[in-house]
Amino acid sequence: MAVWEYKVISSGKGGFATPALLESFLNQLGTDEWEVVEFRGQPDNPLAFSGLARRPTQRDWTLGDAAAAAARVEAEKLRVEFEEKFRSATAAAAPAPAEAPVAEAGREVDGLRRLRDTERDSDPDAPEEDWDKLGTEDELPTFFEAMRPHLRRNQRGPGLSAGVDYLAKKWDISEAEVIGALRECGLEIPEDEDAKPVYVDYDGDLYWVNVNRRGELWVNTKEKTRAVFRTVPGKRVEPEEGAAADAPAAPEERAPRPQRDRPQQDPAGPPAQLPEGAALLDRIRPLMRKNRREPGGSGSMSFLSRALKCTESALVDAFVAMGLAAPGPADAPQATTEIGDESWWLNRDSRGGIWVNAREKRGEEPAGAPPAADAPAPGNVLAAVRLLLKETKTGAVAAPVERLAGELGKPVEELVGALTSSGLRVPEKSREKPIFVEHAGEIFWLNLNGKGELWLNAKESKYPNGKDADGDKNGRRSRKKEEDEPGEPPPPEASAEAVPAA
Repeated sequence: MAVWEYKVISSGKGGFATPALLESFLNQLGTDEWEVVEFRGQPDNPLAFSGLARRPTQRDWTLGDAAAAAARVEAEKLRVEFEEKFRSATAAAAPAPAEAPVAEAGREVDGLRRLRDTERDSDPDAPEEDWDKLGTEDELPTFFEAMRPHLRRNQRGPGLSAGVDYLAKKWDISEAEVIGALRECGLEIPEDEDAKPVYVDYDGDLYWVNVNRRGELWVNTKEKTRAVFRTVPGKRVEPEEGAAADAPAAPEERAPRPQRDRPQQDPAGPPAQLPEGAALLDRIRPLMRKNRREPGGSGSMSFLSRALKCTESALVDAFVAMGLAAPGPADAPQATTEIGDESWWLNRDSRGGIWVNAREKRGEEPAGAPPAADAPAPGNVLAAVRLLLKETKTGAVAAPVERLAGELGKPVEELVGALTSSGLRVPEKSREKPIFVEHAGEIFWLNLNGKGELWLNAKESKYPNGKDADGDKNGRRSRKKEEDEPGEPPPPEASAEAVPAA
């Protein structure tokens, strides 16, 4: 009757890294004559399991076992005889008498030997093996090979890694023994986490040890970087004297490249002479672009000065000499100057840039008046659009100007001109402080939302001094509420008083 010994097997909490490692583990159990009698896998990880294995410690002796044992003894005698014959053939001395076979290292309790390579047993030139040491230290894997099945993918960088405490637990040795093995293999143990790693090359891979914030030692490995090029020094060539003068001139018969509509200023060229009067206006009129917020066109001094190859101050002085008023502050209305059938004026934006503007003269416009569009009286336009505004979450009413113009059947430019003639001002950016106009017990203002859309807003004027019911003592609201509402900007501050409509 057979006597069994049992062994609990497990892959650990995380399981094996690859199916090949799992197969290798199970094959090793079979080599050691362990029989798996229970195998429990995890549903979420097929590479993790636990189970029970057994193997016999005492076998029932049968006729087949006796025949196999006799065959092994006979095979051992024949091996010893052939070994002596080959030794006597290659040695100069007389052959020594055959001795009884010595028990080889690596035998198991049941008499089975480990597998050996016997391909060169009949080769007389093969080196002699020390049969006494075979199966002991030579069959053990190297430290790097034994560590490889326990490596896991590094979560903080390339390559694989394993903790020293984890290796010690897997090998059933102390951490000090693992650290000693690391030092014997040439690896250096860093003192802290800021120490630079020292790499060791083994079989084409780089290995190093690092310390994390908790003071734990980790062994890391990655593939060695392969060189894809090599650097060679180049020789600097100095230009010879007179080489530029001897160079052939570019052929003039080549067709000139078409110039872009936007002229470019040559910084090295001399300043050009500015035309005067109507000639200057004719020169800049093709370079002006359509005004975004009201009818007409505009052009910046920085762009026009580059196109005319002059300085900005010289161009501004030329416009002032023609009769245009010098630009004032960004928020101040600018007086217009009539030249022919057009109205011209200079203004300054919020960033300090100076612009020249022009539009077609409309009706009897008094000289020196701020630019305005043909529209009904200010009070009438605010009363007309007030009924089209819709209520917002904060209790105010608002609507995009583009939609209001469509419902009124008017162009957007004409409606914007009518609103600006009421005292409202179109802001240049969404965070700009608005101008408020009071009409019929309400305050009106224009603002730009995050998408660049122009909105008209209105709210009941409860605090004529600039303090709003939804704001703080200075009339400010939170930025979050302002971002949630598409049209309504922050209420006026204490210093911004509402301007009554005309």
